[in-house]
Amino acid sequence: MNAFAPLANDRFLRACRRQATDTTPIWLMRQAGRYLPEYKATRARAGSFMGLATNVDYATEVTLQPLERFPLDAAILFSDILTVPDAMGLGLSFAEGEGPRFAQVVRDEAAVSKLAVPDMDRLRYVFDAVTSIRRALNGRVPLIGFSGSPWTLACYMVEGRGSDDYRQVKTLMYARPDLMHRLLAVNADAVAVYLNAQIDAGAQAVMVFDSWGGVLADGCFQDFSLAYTRRVLAQLKRTGADGQDVPRIVFTKGGGLWLPDMGALDCEVLGLDWTVNLGRARALVGGSKALQGNIDPNVLFAPPAAIEAQARAVLESFGRPHTDAAGTGPTHIFNLGHGISQHTPPEHVSALVEAVHAHGKRMRA
Repeated sequence: MNAFAPLANDRFLRACRRQATDTTPIWLMRQAGRYLPEYKATRARAGSFMGLATNVDYATEVTLQPLERFPLDAAILFSDILTVPDAMGLGLSFAEGEGPRFAQVVRDEAAVSKLAVPDMDRLRYVFDAVTSIRRALNGRVPLIGFSGSPWTLACYMVEGRGSDDYRQVKTLMYARPDLMHRLLAVNADAVAVYLNAQIDAGAQAVMVFDSWGGVLADGCFQDFSLAYTRRVLAQLKRTGADGQDVPRIVFTKGGGLWLPDMGALDCEVLGLDWTVNLGRARALVGGSKALQGNIDPNVLFAPPAAIEAQARAVLESFGRPHTDAAGTGPTHIFNLGHGISQHTPPEHVSALVEAVHAHGKRMRA
């Protein structure tokens, strides 16, 4: 059992558990990253993105950088969603300004039959980083671990890189659904083992990023994305290294139209992009799930007064916060509807965090 410091700020975890909080907690997808000059300086020292992600000290440093600037309510592990297929031997690299690519693609029977849940020792750098970050946080805020969803990982594994039209992965899905199901089953089991190892290392919540679920047709989303996210969730440990429960967050970009389906998932929190009305989402699933989101990241390019107005609008769209300390009820974790842009001015992030905390308090007064 790891001896970790007690939490000084448990606002985020309380909201995940649908418990009352003094204000609305906030953290940001990709909060440790390229919009911060200190991140760029650390990355330059590391020499490359993977040099950063695979070095425990660097990964710890960049995870903590946004918390030095902004009073955020959670930290998220600095890593990449593609570490799992990399550990399967597909050869991940990042070209400057190009995004990730794999040396090998998975497009036929032979490639699929080679896939297996990787030896987690190949991902030891991730778990060592989780423990290091948790220690360095020293109870300041909780630490979120994460993975890509089975479907999202499959998109990169089949395409070999990011895609505009998802032609290769959808061709495989429609032409050989049997192969796609085999690929997704391996991915789901690998993601579950990977997240469980993060939980054992000290992650206090875990998030599944279904970044590309929204590109699927209705019906295909349920069969090829949601079913395998469900398979991951069913295998996750419910207790962390400190004996506390570990909330599970599922975020599907573009998944708003499938909220009724997602409401049935065995998780504590649903993440929403900016196309979803929070009040409507609350009416649909707020009785069983906390909601996370969902301001448009591009709002952060507007002047601070406009950012504050948009933040208030998001908070108001969720509606009256749950305030009864005696029981659970509808709760909201403020976030972006997708990752923060690398071009975002850091002082605009300050304006957002302050606005959310201030208006969240006013709504509970």
